[in-house]
Amino acid sequence: MSREDREAQEDELLALANIFPKDEFRRAETSKGGEIQVCLELPSNFEISIKSNTAENIFIENFEDTLSYLPPVVLNFEFPSDYPSTSPPNFTLSCKWLTPKQLVRLCQHLDELWKENAGCVVLFAWTHFLKKETFKYLSIQSPYEIEVCPNVSQNCNKTPVETDLCSNAESQEDGVYDKRAVQDVVSVSALINCILEFNESQQKKCFDSKLYMCNICFSEKLGSECTNFKLCNHIYCNVCLKDYFEIQIKDGQVHSLNCPEPECSSTATPAQVKELVEEELFSRYDRLLLQSSLDLMPDVVYCPRTCCRTPVMQELDDTMGICSCCHYAFCTVCKLAYHGISPCRLTTEKLLEVCEQYRKADDATKNFLEKHYGKKLLRKTVAELESKDWVVKNSRPCPQCASLLQKIEGCNKMVCSKCNQAFCWLCMSRLNMDDPYKHFKDRTLPCYNRLHVRVVMDN
Repeated sequence: MSREDREAQEDELLALANIFPKDEFRRAETSKGGEIQVCLELPSNFEISIKSNTAENIFIENFEDTLSYLPPVVLNFEFPSDYPSTSPPNFTLSCKWLTPKQLVRLCQHLDELWKENAGCVVLFAWTHFLKKETFKYLSIQSPYEIEVCPNVSQNCNKTPVETDLCSNAESQEDGVYDKRAVQDVVSVSALINCILEFNESQQKKCFDSKLYMCNICFSEKLGSECTNFKLCNHIYCNVCLKDYFEIQIKDGQVHSLNCPEPECSSTATPAQVKELVEEELFSRYDRLLLQSSLDLMPDVVYCPRTCCRTPVMQELDDTMGICSCCHYAFCTVCKLAYHGISPCRLTTEKLLEVCEQYRKADDATKNFLEKHYGKKLLRKTVAELESKDWVVKNSRPCPQCASLLQKIEGCNKMVCSKCNQAFCWLCMSRLNMDDPYKHFKDRTLPCYNRLHVRVVMDN
């Protein structure tokens, strides 16, 4: 190797390291070479679909999406000893979404660029062509249909060398074989996952590097210090959202972690919440979120033991629940120990609650309650409650002894049948026993001249 070639190679590698970020250029440790990941610039609203020519992939649904980024074209290179004075770099060109035939055409054009620049370093010219001209050179437009090598899914478990040979199959069949061109795909499903993950990671990278205005604190901050609500695309700084989320979680409002924008229904994802709040608060959020989800499931009940509270799946048409943690067998209706076909036992408080539900229920719910608590008990209790309600609504307590009295007819001067105290039915004031009608003649009182006014009871 001449001194001039050695210096040219070293200068080119140093230049590449300064031009490209670390995640796009990697220098080989044991040889004069490296790897460049060339991210192509996609047109806006670029639509793709996946097409597989393999019979094994017929079960995969058609995939279509609009992307901002596609996985890079990867250029692996190694310098021969006489580069750049005589020989070009040795290289391979691999990509997940370009066919071997398309990659062969790119390889051929890189060869042509070397011929045009023979004797000079050429890697920057290669990467510039791949980045800026690939779409135009291959006549790729939106919508773009990605074709997968026919034998890819059949060789998912093969070695990389065998996979490379498979990836070149299409080119070989077309009579254009170039071992430097590799469609780096293991399976169609893996390709779809790779495309979606790369698009998302690049979007986040772009988001993190830009400035955004937070509409809570009205400060401009980098995207890396902000959270973007995906559905509505509203952006707020992490400091403001952290305080907002913490207050909501402490209050138990785990379903209220909405976008702060007025009338916006977008909610934060668990991943966004975990990134902002402390571990202890996130555990509370996760627990409450799970519990609220279980509460909405009609076939899930909780073990009634306060020291356990484990969720228990309830079998249809069966009122027995068995806790998988403490093994307690209980009735899923009354939450007491399982009692077979016997009616559920009720406390006075629970009986009143069930009867209130029974009074407002439809026929199906009434039959269910009668089956579990007893038809006779429920109807008797409801009748007593309705009787008490009627007495309360249609009577008043005596101001002297508190006995409940009902006024059927007559004037508003009343006499308690139990203690003989005279009182006014209008204002419930006690009356002078010597002259009880004086109360209705006093012009200073609201009951003046209202002895025979009829009063309608409030219902």
